[in-house]
Amino acid sequence: MAAERSVLFFDVMDTLVYNPFFKEIPAFFGLTHEQLLDLKDPTAWEEFERGEITEAEYFRRCFADGAQFDHAGFRACVDGAYRWVTGMEEQISELHARGYEMHALSNYPEWYRVIENKLRLSRYLEWSFVSCKTGIRKPSCQAYVNAASCVARPLEACLLIDDSLENCAGAQAAGMPAIPFREAVALRRELVQRGIL
Repeated sequence: MAAERSVLFFDVMDTLVYNPFFKEIPAFFGLTHEQLLDLKDPTAWEEFERGEITEAEYFRRCFADGAQFDHAGFRACVDGAYRWVTGMEEQISELHARGYEMHALSNYPEWYRVIENKLRLSRYLEWSFVSCKTGIRKPSCQAYVNAASCVARPLEACLLIDDSLENCAGAQAAGMPAIPFREAVALRRELVQRGIL
């Protein structure tokens, strides 16, 4: 019965949408990913993801030493890299066609609007629980409790799909089932086994 179906919560970056953080962003600065991690401000990104600081403030604090850079060029690099993870648009489209209620449950700043404008995820799901809007980042227990409460379903009647093992563990600790995402084919197998597809 439709009423018994799980509400599906999808992480966005590296689950539905390619994340430029590991390749394109370090390359923009002429750094390796590891070097970028060593040089970046330790808290600015998470504050930006929670909507606590503006993009301008994030750029000002991006590097711990205050180093400045071409903001417009950086945004062009990031915006240009967004694309669907292979196989995931087809899969989420099929879930949508089957009538599943689906929401983004994602740690991301206001840049999610660029993703929406480019890829139009809202054809399939609601951008309901993006951290810059809720002020809560996974794997905080409150992120999962809040999402389930807002859709008026118990935690056990929800399902998180997320590439982060830490976020999946956080969901499971809160009482929300979770599937660690690796790639679309493996996810499809898991969803078929659960009777979702």
